[in-house]
Amino acid sequence: MEVNPPKQEHLLALKVMRLTKPTLFTNIPVTCEEKDLPGDLFNQLMRDDPSTVNGAEVLMLGEMLTLPQNFGNIFLGETFSSYISVHNDSNQVVKDILVKADLQTSSQRLNLSASNAAVAELKPDCCIDDVIHHEVKEIGTHILVCAVSYTTQAGEKMYFRKFFKFQVLKPLDVKTKFYNAESDLSSVTDEVFLEAQIQNMTTSPMFMEKVSLEPSIMYNVTELNSVTQAGECVSTFGSRAYLQPMDTRQYLYCLKPKKEFAEKAGIIKGVTVIGKLDIVWKTNLGERGRLQTSQLQRMAPGYGDVRLSLEAIPDTVNLEEPFHITCKITNCSSERTMDLVLEMCNTNSIHWCGISGRQLGKLHPSSSLSLALTLLSSVQGLQSISGLRLTDTFLKRTYEYDDIAQVCVVSSAIKVES
Repeated sequence: MEVNPPKQEHLLALKVMRLTKPTLFTNIPVTCEEKDLPGDLFNQLMRDDPSTVNGAEVLMLGEMLTLPQNFGNIFLGETFSSYISVHNDSNQVVKDILVKADLQTSSQRLNLSASNAAVAELKPDCCIDDVIHHEVKEIGTHILVCAVSYTTQAGEKMYFRKFFKFQVLKPLDVKTKFYNAESDLSSVTDEVFLEAQIQNMTTSPMFMEKVSLEPSIMYNVTELNSVTQAGECVSTFGSRAYLQPMDTRQYLYCLKPKKEFAEKAGIIKGVTVIGKLDIVWKTNLGERGRLQTSQLQRMAPGYGDVRLSLEAIPDTVNLEEPFHITCKITNCSSERTMDLVLEMCNTNSIHWCGISGRQLGKLHPSSSLSLALTLLSSVQGLQSISGLRLTDTFLKRTYEYDDIAQVCVVSSAIKVES
């Protein structure tokens, strides 16, 4: 008859505890008016309670701290800290003790032990202590694997391990939107605005210490989350940078291509890398968390083979008086030279001055040329500049450009400020 062997008792005991900050003790104040039956009894009990604040006994928050009663929640970006203790419960001296702590995630296994060297011996009622830290960078299920190996006085090698499973939650919900600059010169500057919506998904307030955008090598970034008042830079969110649970805050950034990239046609097209957001926050008692997004990508607007943009244009012009604009024509092709002809077609309100059908010459791949043009308007109001046509004589292909920009046309009796 087979008998199951009894479970072997180990000489060492393993204890693992998560290290977290304490919380402020809270109580429920019970009070009444003096004319009620208890009289001043409840108020006197609260004054005698050592956990209440002297002079503010009706506040729920007290002066004492409470140690954590459970494992609690772990959020992405926080630092997971744990205390590991191996205690010798026997009356024997144990030798060659090796304690190993690994963290198993869905994608990798990390060694968190401060030292991989074995302890020579451990006397009775003595212990080996270790504190491990790890910045959590993945959400989902995590398993802390603690393994202990040792040798008894009889020379028998022993080994056991314990598993501690916990979930890592998402502290913030980050959504991003891109907007192209809606100005007449946006086609030249290639400005793009990034709106980042950040929502607190935890159950406690957050102090937003830093929310910044680290741009890629192609862009310079300007933060638009502050204003200047009386010579001082003041946050648009006020002096208190707290984000309550489930609240959302919008951050805005303006990105401009660096000069060396903006001048080279065809580089900023298709899918371009904008940069990544770096978010740092603190919770109730100063626990720091940090979260970096992956590289944010944007689909740049397409301009076809030939791009026409404006370098200079007045805001306001006089009725029936010539004014000047400067255009920039760019060959967006990376391998084909163009031979361009410029035609200027009048509209009901816009009249071009100069010779239509002018030869602009050859334009090599990824190169540009500037062109000064003169026109006038015969109608007052906000007028749209249209009617430019570029023809590539090599391919017999014509590119039409309408609604290039808008100008405000006023009466000649009104003096236009330059």
